[in-house]
Order: sequence, then C-alpha cells, then structure tokens
Amino acid sequence: MAATAPTSRSREQPTGDEEATSDLKLGEFQNVPTLTLSEARVLINAVMDRRKQQRKVEETETLVKTLDYLDVFARFKQKENIEAVERMLVGHDELELFERSQLGSLCCETAEEAKTLIPSLANKISDIDLQELLDEISKLRNFTE
Repeated sequence: MAATAPTSRSREQPTGDEEATSDLKLGEFQNVPTLTLSEARVLINAVMDRRKQQRKVEETETLVKTLDYLDVFARFKQKENIEAVERMLVGHDELELFERSQLGSLCCETAEEAKTLIPSLANKISDIDLQELLDEISKLRNFTE
C-alpha cells in the first residue's frame, strides 16, 4: 500500500526565544510598537465606526469578544486621558515599548507591584521614579468609567 501525502503542511515549531522576565527577550518583536489595552480599544472602535459608515461591517464572534474584553479591562476610556498616559510613558525612553504598554494597561498602584508584574523594570527605573509615574497615571483614571 502506498503512503498518502499529508493533508496539511507541517507546523513551524516556536523558537522559544520570547520571554518577558527580568531579561526582556521579545525576539522579532523587540522594537515593535505596542498598544495599551485602552489604545487598542480606541483603535478598534474607530475602525469599526468607519466600517459601519461604509457598510462593511462583519462582526465576528472573536471581534465581539475582543471588544467586550477591552471594554472591561481598558483602564482609560476617555481619549484625552489615553493620550496623556501615552505622553507620560513616551517620556521614559529608558523603558522598552513593551514595558510602557504594560504599565499603561496594568495601572499598578505601587512600584513593587509593577516590578513584580513586569520583572524587566527592576534595574531600569528607580522605585521612586516609577512610583511617581504610577501616581501620575493613577490621577488620570476615572474610576466611574
């Protein structure tokens, strides 16, 4: 009996080079611009609004679930606050793009919490400077949103 050809192509094995630990290794994504959850929410909603105007809307289950997730977990809802957070984070060029996005999404209360959740921050920014940044970000949060 002859062997049959495979019905699907082989899957490329992950390289395993990516890790977000104390030594940030993002592989090919190292210097790729990233978004906070709030920025992603604004961007996706803007695209959806534009598509609705053009009557090209296809709301898949995945899109609906993504929007629901972003509505729940995006810490900032007002565009002005999202832009203000981005301006604050951009001012810290000692931080990687990924770390800035994580800080803007997680909205940690203390420097210790931030360094626990984002271990690569440990030797990049002092606890005092990080706490000041977190306090400024926290001031922009509207907890009734």
